[in-house]
Amino acid sequence: MKISFLLQNAYGIGGTIRSTFNVASALAARHDVEIVSILRTGKVPRLPLHPKVKLVNLIDTREDHGADRDDPLLSQDSAYIPPKEAKGAHFSALTDRRVADHLAETDADVVVATRPGLVMYLAGFGQDRYLKIGQEHRIYGTHEPNIRAAQDRAIPHLDAHTTVSEADARTHREQFPDVKTKIICIPNGCPPSEVEPADPTTKLVVAAGRLIPVKRYDLLVAAWATVHAKRPDWNLRIYGRGPELAKLRAQIERLELTETITLMGAHSPIETEWAKGSIAAVTSREESFGMTIVEAMNCGVPVVATDCPHGPGEIISDGKDGLLVPVGDSEGIAKGLLKLIEDDELRRTMGAAAKVSAQRYSPERIADAYEDLIRSLGVDTAPKPAAAAAADKAPLSTSLRRTVGKIIRPLRGRPVAQPARKPVSEALKEIVRRPLKATASTRVDADGNIVVSVDGKGLAGDDLSLTVTRRKEGKPISVPLATPATPGAPYTAVLDRAKLRLGEGRWDLHVVRDEDKARRRVVSHLAEGKNLLGLEPLPGSPFTWMIAYPTVDGYLALRAWHRPAHAEALSIRQTETSLTVQGRLYGTSFTEDTKPFVIGTPRAESAADISAEVTVLDSTSFRFTLRTSQLKAARGDEGAIWDLALRLAGDAEPVRIGRIVGDIVDRNKTDIYPTVGGVRPYLTVNSDLAVNCPAAEAK
Repeated sequence: MKISFLLQNAYGIGGTIRSTFNVASALAARHDVEIVSILRTGKVPRLPLHPKVKLVNLIDTREDHGADRDDPLLSQDSAYIPPKEAKGAHFSALTDRRVADHLAETDADVVVATRPGLVMYLAGFGQDRYLKIGQEHRIYGTHEPNIRAAQDRAIPHLDAHTTVSEADARTHREQFPDVKTKIICIPNGCPPSEVEPADPTTKLVVAAGRLIPVKRYDLLVAAWATVHAKRPDWNLRIYGRGPELAKLRAQIERLELTETITLMGAHSPIETEWAKGSIAAVTSREESFGMTIVEAMNCGVPVVATDCPHGPGEIISDGKDGLLVPVGDSEGIAKGLLKLIEDDELRRTMGAAAKVSAQRYSPERIADAYEDLIRSLGVDTAPKPAAAAAADKAPLSTSLRRTVGKIIRPLRGRPVAQPARKPVSEALKEIVRRPLKATASTRVDADGNIVVSVDGKGLAGDDLSLTVTRRKEGKPISVPLATPATPGAPYTAVLDRAKLRLGEGRWDLHVVRDEDKARRRVVSHLAEGKNLLGLEPLPGSPFTWMIAYPTVDGYLALRAWHRPAHAEALSIRQTETSLTVQGRLYGTSFTEDTKPFVIGTPRAESAADISAEVTVLDSTSFRFTLRTSQLKAARGDEGAIWDLALRLAGDAEPVRIGRIVGDIVDRNKTDIYPTVGGVRPYLTVNSDLAVNCPAAEAK
């Protein structure tokens, strides 16, 4: 059986793309499966896709890739899709034509449309020789009225329409009591997590999703003010990007929660981040399904979620594998979070139960549900010979020809969309590279070493090694790459933090084959960092720290720090009149005779040096305060930025102050402080602490 999924753009990372890839990959084990991406915006998909799933592109919108970008139809409005849906999905007169051609010519047995505009296309251009199935990934009443009305007109022309919650399926059936279209719930599929399960003792709550109003992260921030007042030892991370970012940051600053709530930005894959928390939070006003809930549960993390329409209540068994709290109630959210925060055993048992419950949403089970639906509609899902499948093409029914003829006729003669083919030169390069293609995952072991596991499928040869090379300068450092003891297991290398004291900077990883000196950069699959939380640097000097991370272009890299000593800024407190930093010293220590002081070196010649006494709390702990008045007096007419360091004695080398220890590579993007009293502390690109005091505004 051939199943074809219509997807607006297979090159993004959204929930619909993820769920489609998951179920398509599962179905590909038994069937001929393709994903038809209406738009192509990238070279390769950003999410993993089973190699047996064929990817077909109808319109290539990349720069310098064919004539599609210059086709005048691309800028003309769609004649069939409501304006708001067309604008949001980039549907046009060109998509009208290409989709119509594709649906007229496809040899699929089943075609599945994954968003409203595609449902409309399938209803209008689809043919009787294959099953037409629509999907609803939102909630019935949440669409813009024109989109809702157009989809309502389309649904009766489908063989089946699926929702992601039982409640929404009931709503749809109530709206269409007399149609023959079969309406059922088939939830989204979510594969089991590949990362190590979460540690229930970690004092961290994690939330993730688009920063948009419906997610109500403002309620989570308000709830955290209550939580922080009772349990200041816990922290909250919010992952995602979106239009609410500035509002959320302002709210966090207003509630003085900058030190306990971190806005982390977008992260993919997100499962490595769920596993860093011991509690997950979902505070939405509505959730059609709740993919983030299942993702967190897959990592063994219990979820505190608002009991909103419709997904959370169908996924979470309240009190067993998570908690449901009232919608729109920040105090209720705080109460739910505190219930788990205050009970270590409850967190552990709920996390274990959550991991088991999440198995209901495995892609294989969702694939089974689609097979059951297809069989119920009269199509045999058993594999059949290719010749028989080719003979199944039947002519259009007379009624359908009359209905669609006026639409299809003007579109005749257009070339049929074909699977994307790479240029011959690129294909040849891939053939050459295939024997040595390195994809790896990393984790941190109990000793703080980074274990690199390289997928053996892309490797060939006996004498392989892993190298780490500092960007722009360093000589490669070779690390043994152990051959797996069993076929199919990964090759492994251990980056021993006690032995591999890498110099400060960013390091790229390559796999090298000795026999022909072939060298390939390592692609990142998963970079797990949860064991860096709570990990202490090695004692003595020098201070070193390493974090493995995926680069923006998907490769595996290391960020390393290497200093004789380091002063870690554990907390930064701001008032209108002062800035207080409390921290810990690594690589050296205070003695009874030590009289340390903090120094600020200005970057501009017009500003003066600053200094202040340091209070020694114990042999490695310290605190100091900089007065706002002192900074303003030293800034000069143009303002100033000072880089801060500790000096343990008058002639001692300064020890840079920063925030390095932990799992975050770029603190300058996450640990962001407001301007208070005309002074703003910030972390540099090297995670060192600096203070900015702009010039006074002219009166």
